[in-house]
Amino acid sequence: MKIVIYHASKFGNGAKVAEELRKVIEGKGHQAEVRHIKASKPKELLPAELYVFGSPTRIGKPIGSMRRFLKKATLPSGTRYALFATHGDAVPNKKTGKLPTDEELSRWRRTLPIMDEILKGKGLVKVADKIFLVSGEQMRGHLKEGWQGKTDEFATAILGSA
Repeated sequence: MKIVIYHASKFGNGAKVAEELRKVIEGKGHQAEVRHIKASKPKELLPAELYVFGSPTRIGKPIGSMRRFLKKATLPSGTRYALFATHGDAVPNKKTGKLPTDEELSRWRRTLPIMDEILKGKGLVKVADKIFLVSGEQMRGHLKEGWQGKTDEFATAILGSA
C-alpha cells in the first residue's frame, strides 16, 4: 500500500509523529512518504491509496494552515484517510488545582472532529485517528512518554483497514 502523510507541525511534535509513522509503515512492508503542508499544494497531492493528515491543536482547533489545506485539497470521493492530532496534556486549573473533566477536554480538543468534518464533506472515508499528547504547560512541550507505541497502534489500525 502507498501512504502519504501530510502534517502541519509547528514546533516539531507532529513532524516526529509523521516520521515515526512512516518508519513503522515501511517496516511493515508498505510505502510511505512524509510531506509538510507548506511544501505541498493541496490541489496537487501525491498519488496514494491512503492519506494521513496531522495537525497541532491551537485554541481547540486544527491550526489554520491545515484547515485551509484540507478545504482546498482535491481528492476523489471514496478516498481513504486517517487523522492524527497533537494536543496539550491536561493540566490542573491554576486557581482550583483540579484537572479538567473529560467533557471540558472534549470542548478544547476539536481538532480531529473538525478535520474529519471537512474531509467527510468531500466524500472521503476515514479509517483511523489518533491523539498524541504533548506534556508541559507551554505549546513547545514534548510528546508524552509512550508516543512511539501509540504510533505503532495507529499504523496497525491504518494498515488493518486495507
